[in-house]
Amino acid sequence: MDATKTNPFRVTRVLPEPDLYLHTSRGKPIPVHATILASASTVLENIIMSNRTVKIHGVPYDAVTAFLSFLYTSRCTEEEMDKYGMHLLALSHVYLVPQLKRRCIKGLSQRVNTENVVDVLQLAKMCDAPDLYVKCFKLLTDNFKEVENTEGWRFLQHHDPRLELDILRLMDEHESRKKKCRKQREEEGLYMQLSEAMDCLEHICTKGCTDVGPYDVELSKEKRKPCSKFDTCQPIQVLIRHFATCKKRVNGGCVRCKGMWQLFRLHSFICQQDSCKVPLCRQIQLKMQQENKKVDAKWKLLARKVASVKAMSSLSVPKRKRNEEIRDTIIKSGIRNFKLI
Repeated sequence: MDATKTNPFRVTRVLPEPDLYLHTSRGKPIPVHATILASASTVLENIIMSNRTVKIHGVPYDAVTAFLSFLYTSRCTEEEMDKYGMHLLALSHVYLVPQLKRRCIKGLSQRVNTENVVDVLQLAKMCDAPDLYVKCFKLLTDNFKEVENTEGWRFLQHHDPRLELDILRLMDEHESRKKKCRKQREEEGLYMQLSEAMDCLEHICTKGCTDVGPYDVELSKEKRKPCSKFDTCQPIQVLIRHFATCKKRVNGGCVRCKGMWQLFRLHSFICQQDSCKVPLCRQIQLKMQQENKKVDAKWKLLARKVASVKAMSSLSVPKRKRNEEIRDTIIKSGIRNFKLI
């Protein structure tokens, strides 16, 4: 018996005579084997057991033969995926063929583009393919201006306005999340700068650095080398030297001195030491006790966030890399004037 005459599905082994006919939209029946179809799909098994007539309509004839070929051989060629990938995904979902469905999801994920993304997105939603749906949604969101001009999007607008609204709503939520994450990253960067500045301020006022130190520590430029955080310490030392000699700060007219005041105040709120060497620490703490609760709450929140971001960064980023990133940021932007008061 010639195997190629009994089945058209690239099966190399000899099969018995077909015992069933599958009817397609073309009207030409395809001879198949009931046992093979039943073993590959429980849906087809139930159809065969209840009714010996199997019909697959609504898809091209060649797509049906490609589907049957997979049921016989568990293989799907790249050419078949190029031509009938969407039809095969629909058939694999309807007839519960998980192996083919996974193959189609992978194949369509590699082939989706701005021209077909709307069609693939709709199909992924109907066929319960969340990974493919997410891939399509990301592509649509990133290239919406181009997708908006495609035939698929215009068809969607006229025939499925509810899905169109869902997509636009999800895009708006996605953009809102991106803005929120971007703002959060910027805030965390600011809190990290503040945390680094607090460490350097305490280091300068306790042990001293290259140019500035406490009155009871001898500073020698020949012997004292820059500390490990010198890129942060250096601008703070410049601010301290300016703060000590500036005449405008008495009248509150110096922006640099205001920034230094804010660093002193933040340190005073965080500081838990009984005998702190940072200038004005105890005086500012006493003054803060006399201020209203609203101001205290704001500084308490800032201090908690600075401490929290520093702790999280210590756990998630190697120390050496973290220090380099913070110093690069401070070198580029300098010590900021924080509008906290």
